[in-house]
Amino acid sequence: MALTRRQLLAVAGGATVASVVSGCGGATTPIIDTGSALGSQYDGPPVTISYWNGFTGGDGPAMRDLVAQFNSSQDLITVEQNTIQWAQYYQRVVAAIHAGRGPDVGAMHLEQLATQAARQTLNPLDDVLEELGLSADQFPQQVWDGGIVDGVRYGVPLDVHCLASYTNRSLLQRVDLSKQPADGDELRGVLDEMTSAGVETPFWMPNRWPAHLMFLSLLWQFGGEPYAEDGSKALFDSDAGVEALSWMRQQVEAGYSPDNVAVDTQYTAFKNGEGAFTWDGIWQINDLEAAAEDLDWGIAPIPTIGDKPAVWANSHHLVLFRDREPDDDRLQAGKAFIRFLTEQSAAWSGAGMIPARNEARETPEFTDSPQAALAPAIPAMRFLPSVPGVPDVQAQTLETAVSEAVLGRLEPDAALREAADRATQLLQANLEKFGR
Repeated sequence: MALTRRQLLAVAGGATVASVVSGCGGATTPIIDTGSALGSQYDGPPVTISYWNGFTGGDGPAMRDLVAQFNSSQDLITVEQNTIQWAQYYQRVVAAIHAGRGPDVGAMHLEQLATQAARQTLNPLDDVLEELGLSADQFPQQVWDGGIVDGVRYGVPLDVHCLASYTNRSLLQRVDLSKQPADGDELRGVLDEMTSAGVETPFWMPNRWPAHLMFLSLLWQFGGEPYAEDGSKALFDSDAGVEALSWMRQQVEAGYSPDNVAVDTQYTAFKNGEGAFTWDGIWQINDLEAAAEDLDWGIAPIPTIGDKPAVWANSHHLVLFRDREPDDDRLQAGKAFIRFLTEQSAAWSGAGMIPARNEARETPEFTDSPQAALAPAIPAMRFLPSVPGVPDVQAQTLETAVSEAVLGRLEPDAALREAADRATQLLQANLEKFGR
């Protein structure tokens, strides 16, 4: 399945944005006064709006169904959906908007909001929250706060997605276990039992996607932070970072994992019945349900290897894009569509996601889903800071350091130190480029 590769490229998507539209930070596309538009229930003339997203994988059918439901629910608004690979999505959005041909509404990863806000592609949403019927008490705090950049709201949370621990239940039964290990000691004990029982390489450790997401989860568990909140410095070369990356390499040295596990190999092996555990994103749920009919698998929060529970997470946020020629009817229609999607977010569980709205996680659509097992981990979910350019910097530095250490080419401390020095240089350049 190519979802993991697409997701990886999405994180790095900001790398090419600057080359697509030079000088975007100083663009003059006007901010729409969303607070002065009509009410959230559209009653204007018939209008067609454009909705862009990157839901090209197992989440695609669920979003297509929601768009179809919205279009059939009324006669005045038609939503035309344009689905683009996340790898191209962000640079295409910037180019289209600054060329005057951008979409009206979009879905966007939380970690990309700051970059897109700095590129002046997004409209502020603070003044329309009451119109949309949305408030902070309807969402987990860290997800709600993730839509705010420099004190301004640009995104409305649709979902949360995170790393999870997948297990092959039949292999667990070989060592008389019925549930996944909850911490590092339990995991090590289970892996030792499995190797003694003839299960070769029960926990495959990738050196690329999603290795850096595993590292970030462990870094937070050991009490570290990847970057300064103001985006001025990389911090992932701390003692916590070295401990996290050393643990990852130890899984290979202990024989729990093969060496040199390439992108997607660990997931493919798990799907084919090799390996008892794999850590991957919940976007794999639909693929496992569709393509691994003979695999008895389960899902749980990743174990707490460090001192406290923590796991990398991201979130799809709904946004209103800027327009050189603002149109109140299209703007109001866009708000009506966003309100519909947030109100129907329980149905988005069918995409394998965790709905961001608290009430949606109490519905049967979610409670009966595999990812419902991860709901208790929501308070431990951690997000990258809202700083322009961080995904790009990370792709150029941290991801390479993690790979080199897991492969055994560099010691974890040396790999992280070199990468952090380079990342800090890039972050400092971004502070100047984005006027921060």
